[in-house]
Amino acid sequence: MNKRHFFTTTAALLASLGALGTAHAQTPIKFQLDWRFEGPAALFLQSEAKGYYKAAGLDVSIDAGTGSAAAVTRVASGTYDMGFADLAALMEFHANNPDTPNKPVAVMMVYNNTPAAVLALKKSGITKPADLSGKKLGAPVFDSGRKAFPIFEKVNKVTNVAWTSMDPPLRETMLVRGDIDAITGFSFTSLLNLEARGVKTEDVVILPFADHGVKLYGNVIIAHPKLIQDNPAAVKAFLSAFTKGAKEVMASPTTAIETVKARDGIINVPLETRRLQLAIDSVIASPDARREGFGQVDNARLDLMASQVSQAYATKTPVNAKALWNGAMLPTKAELNVLPPAKK
Repeated sequence: MNKRHFFTTTAALLASLGALGTAHAQTPIKFQLDWRFEGPAALFLQSEAKGYYKAAGLDVSIDAGTGSAAAVTRVASGTYDMGFADLAALMEFHANNPDTPNKPVAVMMVYNNTPAAVLALKKSGITKPADLSGKKLGAPVFDSGRKAFPIFEKVNKVTNVAWTSMDPPLRETMLVRGDIDAITGFSFTSLLNLEARGVKTEDVVILPFADHGVKLYGNVIIAHPKLIQDNPAAVKAFLSAFTKGAKEVMASPTTAIETVKARDGIINVPLETRRLQLAIDSVIASPDARREGFGQVDNARLDLMASQVSQAYATKTPVNAKALWNGAMLPTKAELNVLPPAKK
């Protein structure tokens, strides 16, 4: 072996060993979404596609979910390290399982306002919350809007509402058929579901909770408490990498939706692009989010929500807001400056 070949071979071997060392240095993070690979999932998939998680020293795997309650339970069990879930579902889990160890903790606010809304058809004559009194509403029993409806009901003085339960795929169908007068659901999901059933956008009345006196927070990033205790740097790295990707998603939803299509090739790209844009406009870059700052919470508002959820959800113990929120690992304020310009 000549000297040049020796040094070339040695360099290649060292590079290979270095690459193996880098791979071993990657901290694995299993992440559970709240729902299927739909438009809003781009917020998380963008950083995966661009390699931001890997650049932060993380080996992140992202799985579709089956609802916020399931996401909370799976993180609590340790099956997943982190996840994305409705803050109210996290509060309910904490308050109903006071003796359960390893309750997940919220580490970043993403949906500053709950997407929950009441939706009706214009032909029903419902145009404002007061019109819901005496009406028949429908939603799955676990729907976050239905569970939080007592708060909406109290604030808006709605009375004598009768509920009909159904599986999620039947919710909008029953509204179109006239079996019920209104439904609760995520505004950007139920609206598109109604359109898919032949209803025109202009024929739908949407009463967002956030616009009618109910300032509940929506979805947050949650983490297993052991991960926070043992490796807070990994949580911080994840949040920083996520924020970088989320900024790009909000700047160009049309481009970012390709990351969702890469995970689910049968999605309707125009539909999911619209769903993503609706989520950005209504709950991510909302006036409340601009006032409080992306990723952050207002402590007084958080305490109020804890009290409201305790009552509306009839939890076993009162919700302790301080036990379920930890903003110590959030990115810097400069990094959190990601919201797109306000629409005029």
